Amino acid sequence: MDSLINNIANPINIGIIGAAGYTGGELIRILINHPNVKIAFAHSKSQAGKPVYATHTDLLGDTELVFTVNDIQTLLNETDLHAIFLCSGHGESKKFLSEFSVPDAVKIIDLSTDFRNESEGFIYGLPELQREKIKSATKIANPGCFATSIELAILPLASAGLIQDEIHVSAVTGSTGAGQALSPTTHFTWRNNNVSIYKAFTHQHLTEINMSVGKLQNGFDQAINFIPYRGDYTRGIMANVYTTFSGTIEEAKSLYKDYYASHPFTHVSDMPVDLKQVVNTNKCLISLEVHDGKLLITSIIDNLTKGASGQAVQNLNLLFGLSEDAGLRLKAPAF
Repeated sequence: MDSLINNIANPINIGIIGAAGYTGGELIRILINHPNVKIAFAHSKSQAGKPVYATHTDLLGDTELVFTVNDIQTLLNETDLHAIFLCSGHGESKKFLSEFSVPDAVKIIDLSTDFRNESEGFIYGLPELQREKIKSATKIANPGCFATSIELAILPLASAGLIQDEIHVSAVTGSTGAGQALSPTTHFTWRNNNVSIYKAFTHQHLTEINMSVGKLQNGFDQAINFIPYRGDYTRGIMANVYTTFSGTIEEAKSLYKDYYASHPFTHVSDMPVDLKQVVNTNKCLISLEVHDGKLLITSIIDNLTKGASGQAVQNLNLLFGLSEDAGLRLKAPAF
């Protein structure tokens, strides 16, 4: 009880830049219920002065937080901050850090693609890959959503040096993966009752996937053949990954269960998996099959939680020495 009282009395003060978008809204939804965190401000150029629930309507009755009208540098200088989340569009984080001075004591968690190559002092924030490095970092580059799902599907193989052939990936994501801004492929009339391929073999997340696999399997140089699909639904990613494998299904399950034994959000299922099991949670569920010398790995996540804001909070927990699942015990709808 004393620990709980101390947590409430001395919260981790955080700020959110770009708080009106999907990832900003998800962060607010998670953090208003986090036992160790206080949202010091939620910044949005377009929504300044409006209640957060006017934009994120699911939060009506949960918070009276208002999008701040103060300028960013004043917020950074005069708020007792411990960390900030950067939730603006890709390319905006580099611009932000070139325009504004973030105090040295404030940790940064960036949800864009800008620093996922671990440039400028950022550490790639996939806890299942480099949890110990995250704990001692000051700047975190949060992984991409497709990248998270695919990496979690293949990291146990890489850790054992077992990727000896090309990797084939077919993965589908919900419409929220495209962000909140409207485009021809996000309009309801186009997306409804429809499915399409985009960025085949060229998706931007391939860069970080190759980097991550190379951290575990030295000399990794196999092609990752990635075909992404736009799905006719809102949230969730299912990645179906296969590659050559000479072992049995029992050996595959043992390898994967051992690798993820200490990680609270990634679980290997002995049954087939489906997206409703992970939507609204920070989980990744994995199922395995062996067919004629090939291992099929199905990996499912919610693109907005484990694929974005939930994983960002998981990284926050690690940065500040909290339980890794603090504030993230979220329940899937299931039906």
